[in-house]
Amino acid sequence: MCGIAGVFYNQPKHMIEPQVLVNMAAIMHHRGPDGFGYKTIAEQGVGFSHARLSIIDLVGDRGRQPFLSDDKRLMLAHNGEFYDFKRIRAQLTAEGARFNTKSDSEIIMQLYPRFGMQGMLPHLRGEFAFSLYDQEEDTLFLVRDRFGVKPLYYTQTDKGIVFGSELKTIFAHPEVPRQFSDEGVYHQLIQTMVPGTTAFEGIRQVMPGHVVSVKRVNGKLHIEESKYWDMEFPLEHEHDKDDKRADEYVEGVRRELLEAVQHRLTADVPVGCYLSGGIDSCSILGLSAAASQEPVKAFTIGFDSAAYDETPIAREMAEATDADHHVMTLDSNDLYDHFETTLWHTERTIYNTLGVAKYLMSQQVRDVGYKVVMTGEGADELFAGYPSFRKDLFMYGLDHLPPEERANWQAMLEKNNKLFKGAMLAREEFVSDAFVAKMGFTPSCLQPWLSCSGFADKLLAKDRRQRMQGYDAGKAIADTLDADMLAERHPLDKAQYVWTKTMLEGQILTWGGDRVDMANSMEARPAFLDHKLAEYAFKIPPHLRIRENKEKWVLREAMKGLLPETLYKREKFAFMAPPAHTDPKKWAAMRALAKKYLNKESVEEAGLLDHDEVNALFALHDADDAPAELQVQLDAVINHMLGVQILHKQFVATDLPAKAAARADELGWHA
Repeated sequence: MCGIAGVFYNQPKHMIEPQVLVNMAAIMHHRGPDGFGYKTIAEQGVGFSHARLSIIDLVGDRGRQPFLSDDKRLMLAHNGEFYDFKRIRAQLTAEGARFNTKSDSEIIMQLYPRFGMQGMLPHLRGEFAFSLYDQEEDTLFLVRDRFGVKPLYYTQTDKGIVFGSELKTIFAHPEVPRQFSDEGVYHQLIQTMVPGTTAFEGIRQVMPGHVVSVKRVNGKLHIEESKYWDMEFPLEHEHDKDDKRADEYVEGVRRELLEAVQHRLTADVPVGCYLSGGIDSCSILGLSAAASQEPVKAFTIGFDSAAYDETPIAREMAEATDADHHVMTLDSNDLYDHFETTLWHTERTIYNTLGVAKYLMSQQVRDVGYKVVMTGEGADELFAGYPSFRKDLFMYGLDHLPPEERANWQAMLEKNNKLFKGAMLAREEFVSDAFVAKMGFTPSCLQPWLSCSGFADKLLAKDRRQRMQGYDAGKAIADTLDADMLAERHPLDKAQYVWTKTMLEGQILTWGGDRVDMANSMEARPAFLDHKLAEYAFKIPPHLRIRENKEKWVLREAMKGLLPETLYKREKFAFMAPPAHTDPKKWAAMRALAKKYLNKESVEEAGLLDHDEVNALFALHDADDAPAELQVQLDAVINHMLGVQILHKQFVATDLPAKAAARADELGWHA
């Protein structure tokens, strides 16, 4: 697990200063504190750098990247893990291949010449983002894993392509401009980003399951983005309609998940587990403990608010598996005190301080000597765990049930998730015409955030507001979704597809995953996002994912033997930190940040927000008659307002090339 960076210029004669490549690696030292490497190819206008977190092949500098093939044709920089690499390496060796390391990354150098890019990708299993330059084809490939667990950004300058694992890595290059786009600010304020975009002008993400190919022809770069994998659910009429194969699906989930967990236990360092009070992480811990010879280290975040705390169930699960349990209990002051540092790593706004809590947890994981943990992310996406999925099922996918029964189920859902209304569930229905046209309804998972458009419309600075008149955020998001993957699908499949393409990649796997974990040089492995398991889960009929108002039914049954009874019977509890307004100390800590970043001078200097509208939004939140669900929603918007101001200071107002150079000097990383 590492960080990668590089350039590919229009003209082969152009070459980056090697120290700039090193600086780009140094500014993301947190991703790879165990060493750095860089390589350029003379007269080819290409250079890569790499910051290494050593997890596999710990022998000296043997696994140091970038890798250059013996014939100098290929250059590789890789971030992430390829599972099942030992079998692949042994098979290729038997065919005559020769390897120079024991690194999982090196299989690329043998697979690509044999199969080509499209033929190679099906062999890759895991979480990864990599750059590969083929000198023979004079082409740069930027590749991202199927769900987007690992980040990868790129931009085009006058001279060529600059890429990196983080935005700050790209901004460390002196030729890359740093400024917010109007649309970028807008989508930061409403939480949901347009897939493939960032908050900054001209900076794009490689889409999950995609390859960006940059081919140089006569001094010009031709950029093409192609999809190699997607969430392909069966057509609605192809799903099983009865329960005859229910036991088969339960057994299948158990089999596929165990295999995914076993692969992710592969490491040359100890592997721990994140443990909340949910089915997902408890399942991962239970299987890991059963498959391991030694007690598994488990890490839990606790909150000082009983309404949001899940440590009692986590303790019960830890005791049942004889796990070595580490609990970190956070009070309100801990969260906003680390808000700025967290945003430096997330590089986007966050609606809830859970991102800060996870940053602090990864810090403790690393402090006790662990580099790798397994996590439960992805189970809700595969097995329909979120309340928004049940809401969409009740509203659009249960035509066979009497209307009154569907209404009763929905009323129960709203009652049981009252705490999260305004965040996980919308305060009131929001209809996006673009989504209705594309998939027949507006998915409930996006409604809380699209409904923030009314606030964002006013909050933008006047010149930005004028340029954004008539902008339709829902349409911008919907236009990125593959209509073929939505056509003729069951409503629950559609809802899961949209969530995965938006909230999973843009939120859970960024400020809830890689970015806050790697901030402390700690690799997280989401076993549920194994693509073999996912492809099996897509085939499970909707009525077995949500059965008789019980979410994740098939997963519950598959894991029943290892789950505490309390958890087996409990409804999904959304994992989030208490909003600021629920605690006077936390509110005061947030207000202190607002005084620093949302004062008139700071707001006008950044040119992102309208200060009068910022004050008006606080007044709306603080009104005596403000309902709780409105305060929950506005709490998120306040965090976003703080976020764009903090990001401006960190990424626009700060000289990042100079900061990166200073960091390289501090580390002693020199070309």
